[in-house]
Amino acid sequence: MDTITLMASTLTGSPSDMRHLASALGTAVSFVGWVMDQWLWLTLAVLLLYGVSGWIARRLADRATSRRMAVELVPSRRFDPSPEEIFRYGAQLSRAAVAGPWWTPRRAKAVRIRMRADGSRPLSYRVEGPASAVHLLRTTPYGAVRCEKSAPVVRDKRRLFTIRAQFALHGGAGARLREVPLVPDPLQPLVDAVADLRADLGDLAEVCLDLQPAPRWQLKTRRWQVIQAARQAERREARRATRWMFQDAREAEDSVAYQLSRLLTPHREARESYLPRRMAMPLAPRRVDREQALGKLTEDAHLVRVQLMVRCSSNTVGRAERRMRQIHAALDVFAARTRFAWMGRLWGPIRVGPDRLPWRKVFDHRWRTGQMRPPRTNWVHFEELAGLLKPPTAHCRLPLMPHDVPTFRLGNPELLLQGWHRAADGRWRLLATREQETLFEVAIGKAGGGKTERALCQAVGLAHAGHGLLYVDPHGDSWRRAAPFLAHEEIMGRIARIDLAVTGLRARLGCWNPLGMDRGQREHEVVAAVSDAYASALGWNDITAPRAITIATKAVQALVAVNEAACRARMAACQATIFHIRPLLTDPVFRGAVVGALDEEQAAWWRTSFAAIPADALPTVLNPLDRLASNPVTRAMLGSPVGAYNIRAAMDRRMVVWICPAGNGPTDRLLVALLVRDLLRAGLSRRDLDERQRVPFRAYLDELISLDGAADSSIAEILEQLRKFRVRVHGMTQLLQRLSGAVRGSLLQNSSTLSTTTGSLEAIRCITNEWGDQVDAVEVTELDRYHHYISLTVDGRRVGPLQMRGPELHETFRRLARPRDVPALNRAADDMASARPVEELISVANKQKQQVLDFLTHSTPAAATAASHSSGSTSDSEEPGSSPRSFQ
Repeated sequence: MDTITLMASTLTGSPSDMRHLASALGTAVSFVGWVMDQWLWLTLAVLLLYGVSGWIARRLADRATSRRMAVELVPSRRFDPSPEEIFRYGAQLSRAAVAGPWWTPRRAKAVRIRMRADGSRPLSYRVEGPASAVHLLRTTPYGAVRCEKSAPVVRDKRRLFTIRAQFALHGGAGARLREVPLVPDPLQPLVDAVADLRADLGDLAEVCLDLQPAPRWQLKTRRWQVIQAARQAERREARRATRWMFQDAREAEDSVAYQLSRLLTPHREARESYLPRRMAMPLAPRRVDREQALGKLTEDAHLVRVQLMVRCSSNTVGRAERRMRQIHAALDVFAARTRFAWMGRLWGPIRVGPDRLPWRKVFDHRWRTGQMRPPRTNWVHFEELAGLLKPPTAHCRLPLMPHDVPTFRLGNPELLLQGWHRAADGRWRLLATREQETLFEVAIGKAGGGKTERALCQAVGLAHAGHGLLYVDPHGDSWRRAAPFLAHEEIMGRIARIDLAVTGLRARLGCWNPLGMDRGQREHEVVAAVSDAYASALGWNDITAPRAITIATKAVQALVAVNEAACRARMAACQATIFHIRPLLTDPVFRGAVVGALDEEQAAWWRTSFAAIPADALPTVLNPLDRLASNPVTRAMLGSPVGAYNIRAAMDRRMVVWICPAGNGPTDRLLVALLVRDLLRAGLSRRDLDERQRVPFRAYLDELISLDGAADSSIAEILEQLRKFRVRVHGMTQLLQRLSGAVRGSLLQNSSTLSTTTGSLEAIRCITNEWGDQVDAVEVTELDRYHHYISLTVDGRRVGPLQMRGPELHETFRRLARPRDVPALNRAADDMASARPVEELISVANKQKQQVLDFLTHSTPAAATAASHSSGSTSDSEEPGSSPRSFQ
C-alpha cells in the first residue's frame, strides 16, 4: 500500500520531479541500448576475463602440485587395523590435503591414494600429497605398517594400449555406500582383479582415489539443490496423487452402484450424501524432512569429496579392456543405494568419456598432477571409504607374483627346487628358493604323501647344478628311484654309494674306519666323534652310565693313538678298527701291546684304574660291538683299516654321496650314529678353510625318526652349528612329535622351509601352529597326494604358506632319464667308494687284529717318531696295494 502511494505521488508530483524521472528512464533506456549494441564485445570481455582467471588458477595449481611428495605404506603380514584406526587415518589425510600454501587453488588441495599393480607386486599402496604435509604423510596410526619414502612421480614406460575411466556416485544424493566389513578385506576383489597381471606383456593397472575436504559454500549449494529437488519431488507426487484422487472420484460417480444408491435414497439424504462425494480437494505436498532428504550431507564433519580414476595399460590388445571391466566389477563391493558408475556415454561400439578426445587430455592432466574436479555427486564420509583408506590387511589373500619367488631352472646353481604353484591365471610354475639362504628344511606327512619324492627331485637338481650332497635313506629305495636321472657322465665322476642292504658275500661294498687317522684328522676330534656317537646310540650319559662312557672313551683314545703312530710310520694298513675295542678290553696280550705304545698319562690309567674295574662292567660296552661284528655287512664295512669314505673330502669336492643303511634296528642305529657324528665332525673341521672357500653341501636325512633315535644330540648340534660352515640339512619325517625335543626344537627354530602333506590332524598341527591361523589343519588333511602347504624364505622374508604340488621325478626331469646307463652308474658309484666284495673285506677284518699286534710288537715309538720327523705329515701317504683312503 505504501509503495502504491509513493508511485502515485511520484506520477502526480511537481514538474521538476517529472523531469528527474524522465531523465532516469532515459538513462536506463540508453544503457540497455548500449549493452544491446555492444553485446558481442561484452561477451568477449567476460570470456577473456574467465579465461585469464582460469589460466592463472591452473598455473597456480600446477605450481602447487609440482611440489608434492609420496610415501608407500608397506603392511606387515599381521596387519589388522581397527575401524577407529582407519577413521583416524582418514582424518589425517583430510588435514594433509589443505596443508599447502595459502594461494593454492581448491583443485590442488587434495591427497591421492594410488593403488598400483604391474605384475611384479600384488598391490602397492602409495599416498601422495603436498610437500608441506610431510609430517602428516610420514606417520600413520597403523602400528603394523611401515612408511617408506617414494618418488613423487611414478615413471612408467609407454604401453601400446591404455584405457582410462572415471567413476561417479550414482544413486540418491544423500544415500550411503555399502558398509563393507573389514573381514574379509574389502580390497580382496580389487586384488583378485589384478592378480593375473603379467609384466612380460606390459600389463599395468592403477586406481587413484583423490580426497578433498568438503568446501563449505559448495556443500551449502549442494544441500540447497538436494532440498529443492526433494521439494519438487514431493510436489510432483502431490499432483500425481491429486490426479488419481479426482479420477477415482469421477469413476465412482459414474458407477452403476453409485447411481442406484442415489435413486433409492430419499432426496434429502441423497443430497446430503452426494455433495461431499463431489467435492475433492487437491492434496498438499508433504513437508520435506531435512535430515532424511540430505542423508549423509546433513553433517559436514568428516565429509569429503572424492575423485576416483582408473587407468589400465598393456602391450597386448584386449587385455587392458578386460582389466578395466574386472576393476569395475570389483568396485561393486561398495554398491548399495548408491554405487560407483563409469562416467561417459556408450553409443554402440563408441564410448564417449575420459578415454576419448577432448576429455582424454583433461583426464591425463588430472592423473599427472593429482588435481581434482570431481562430479558434484561424489560426497562421502570416511566410514564409506574404510576399505580404501588402508593397505591390504592380514585378511587379504595376496597372489604369489613371479618377483616373489624365483622360477626353477635346471642347472642353475643358485636355485633350489621346491614345487609347482598355480598362479591366478591358471598357469603352473615350478618354484625355487635361493640356495644360499635355504639353510634347513622340515617336511612332514604320511607315508607316500610326496615328501621323499620332493627331496629326490631336489637332490637330482642339485647334482646336475654341480652341488655336493649326502643322502641318507634307511630303506634304500631312493637310490633306485633317482639312479636313472643321475646316470650322466658329469655326475658319474663324482658320485659314491655305500649300500648296506647288499645280499651275498660277493656283493661289493665300500668300507670306512671311524678310528682312521690316515686323512689328517685331529686326534681329539675323532675320539670325541666316536665316543659321543657310541653314547648317543646307546642312550648313555654321565649320570646313567658314567663308567661305561669312561671305558669306551679310554678305549677309543688308545686305539686312535695307535692309528696315529701307524700313520706316522707310513703303515696305514696297520690301523686298528672299532672292533679292536674287544681285544683291548679282554685280551691281556693285545692290551699290553697297545698300552706300551701310549704315553705315560694314558698308560697310567690302564695300569691302575682299568685294573680296578670288575669284569662284569665290560659287557655293557662290548655287547653293541658284538652285534656289529656279528653282521657280515657291517663287519665288512667297519673292519678295514683304510676306507675311501671321507665326508669331509665329499664336502670340499662337491661329491654326491648316497648311504643306504639296512634298517633301523639297534645295530643299524649305532652305525647311523657313527655316520651322523662324523658328518658333524667333518663340518666343524671346515673352520680351517676361509669362508669364501667353503662350498655348500647338503645332507638329506630321510626317515628322520629312525636317525633321531640313534643320534638325536648329533643332529641337533648339526642344525645349530653347521650353518656357518655352509652345511645345510633337510629332515623328512612322518611325525614331528616323535622326534626328540632337542631335534624338534632346532628344526623349527632354524628352518628356512616348513612343509606338510596330508596326514593326521595331530601331526599336521605341529606345523600349522608355526603359521598361526593362516592355514586350517583340517584343510591340510584333505589335500591330494603330492600336494602340500609350504612356507619359504626368499630374500630374507617369509613367503607363504602356499599350497603347492610336489614335483615328481618323471615329470620334472623326464629329459634327464637314462635307465640304460644305470648299471654304469652303479659301477661308477661303487668304484668311487672303493667297493670290494664283502667276503674280501671280512677276510681283511679277521686278519686285522694280528696286523695291529705285529705293528705294535715290531715297531717302537722312537722309530715312529723318527719317521714322522723325517717325512713330515703323511696324511696323504698310502700303503702299496691298499685301497684309497679318501674319495678320489
